[in-house]
Amino acid sequence: VQLQASGGGSVQAGGSLRLSCAASGRTFDSNIVGWFRQAPGKEREFVAAIYLSGGNTAYADFVKGRFTISRDNAKNTVYLQMSSLNPADTAVYSCAARDRAITVISRSHRAYRYWGQGTQVTVSS
Repeated sequence: VQLQASGGGSVQAGGSLRLSCAASGRTFDSNIVGWFRQAPGKEREFVAAIYLSGGNTAYADFVKGRFTISRDNAKNTVYLQMSSLNPADTAVYSCAARDRAITVISRSHRAYRYWGQGTQVTVSS
């Protein structure tokens, strides 16, 4: 599975961005797709994940109410709509997919097998 993340950029605090994670080929060939982020000098952390078939979602506590993960199965794309951004959200955001046989959302980056390249999000105050 090859994933392509896009949509990052620079915004001011309070602004919004929508990230996209597209699967190369026909489908994700996976049931679970997640977003993670990593800021300079910090460990990679879970942001959100979605179960592609059922639409079940999970979010990190720090993004609840501000970020929304969604999927468009027809377009083989998962989105991360980010609103009310603040400087603490500045990081490289990456999407990842679990192995196809797995149908459980995990918040651990180690549970994800396939990774796309990251997209930089910079929020200025």
